[in-house]
Amino acid sequence: MTAVLYEPICDQAFCAAALLKCLRLLDDRKTQESTPRRYRDMEIEVDNIEYNPGKETMWWGTLGTVRPFQPFHPDVDAHQIYVALDNKTVDVMSLIRILINRTNAQRQDIAVAYNDFAQKDLNAALKKGLSGPVQELLLALMMTPAQFDAHRLRHSMEGLGTDEEALLEVLCTRSPDQLRDITVAYKEAYGRYLENDLISETSKDFTKLVLAILKKEELNTPEEIDYQLIDQDVKSLKDAVSGKKPDSAPWIQVLTSRDSDHLNRVISRLEDLKGEPVDKTIQNHFSGDFRLGLRTLVRSIQNTPLYLAQRLQACMKKNAVVRGIMVGRSEEDLLWVRVQFRKLTNVSLYSTIQKEFKGDLQLALLALCRSEDIWTFNDGTLWRNGATSRVQGGVERKGLNMRAIAREEVEGQSAERRARVC
Repeated sequence: MTAVLYEPICDQAFCAAALLKCLRLLDDRKTQESTPRRYRDMEIEVDNIEYNPGKETMWWGTLGTVRPFQPFHPDVDAHQIYVALDNKTVDVMSLIRILINRTNAQRQDIAVAYNDFAQKDLNAALKKGLSGPVQELLLALMMTPAQFDAHRLRHSMEGLGTDEEALLEVLCTRSPDQLRDITVAYKEAYGRYLENDLISETSKDFTKLVLAILKKEELNTPEEIDYQLIDQDVKSLKDAVSGKKPDSAPWIQVLTSRDSDHLNRVISRLEDLKGEPVDKTIQNHFSGDFRLGLRTLVRSIQNTPLYLAQRLQACMKKNAVVRGIMVGRSEEDLLWVRVQFRKLTNVSLYSTIQKEFKGDLQLALLALCRSEDIWTFNDGTLWRNGATSRVQGGVERKGLNMRAIAREEVEGQSAERRARVC
């Protein structure tokens, strides 16, 4: 099993939730007599997690894999990073261990402490001491979220041609407030206006769409079901594709001026009326980059983690895409992206990273991913990356070593749930 670098995390909410779970397990002991003792506490039913885009917390504390590190001493971390970079051979493992186990806000404090201690800029030191994909990932971690998204947008528009998919991924998965912060960060970092660059790199209806997304405002009343507005929006979208020539304006206006709950109701009603998925409606009536933009926007509205899991599946060979999602979602909803990835591919994201990447970059990505999503026990059935097997009297069939698997899972839970150093 690949060693992954974790540090102890003290989270009162997480500990309290774990205690409550233990109490529930005690209450349910009589109903679990048929399950071998060593498997009872290993159950992880990720399929039953409910994703709500409007909420950022779950019972264990967060949908992200990176949580605040406690006790946090930025001066101590800064000194350890200085030592790691000062060696003739840079101690990459220590850099990964520290930076990936701190939140972005904590990394900013470390950067300040490092500058005070070493009289050097931490980013400059990382650039000098590292190279390649690991350097890019650790530098991405040192950016604020808005700076990182601005960096990704700039990178998608640099050079010959524009990477429309990367551009849309950032724009479509961010809230109006986040997009305003990104616009400011883009101007500060590059001395350019994001809106002007989008205009110069896109054309026609696609330009109108990306600008509307950039400036999107949720004009409907949040948390209030407005049935009249739903009917109005459904009619607008349906009428726009009923003529010989589709009208893009209503689609842009509706999809960029409502919240996701309202739009999901609109999309559902539209699909019922037309008798086909909205994705098919878009493909049948629009073309080019505008069609790509609408499809991406709708997919992100319907289920952002699923859309990101699909991106990972399609682009696992592209370091920039994997880095962008793993870093960009690490404090938001990467746990749910993991769940969707497993459902989509029948293989865990953790195992996929182990297969597709090597060396220090693999360790860094695994540390961001945090742990496996491989165990579901249901009537004695073991699930592991798409393979199921029956546990009978503690004996596993189909060739898997149950004792080794149990040991791996205990170690994995120590990293994820008790967060010991593996």
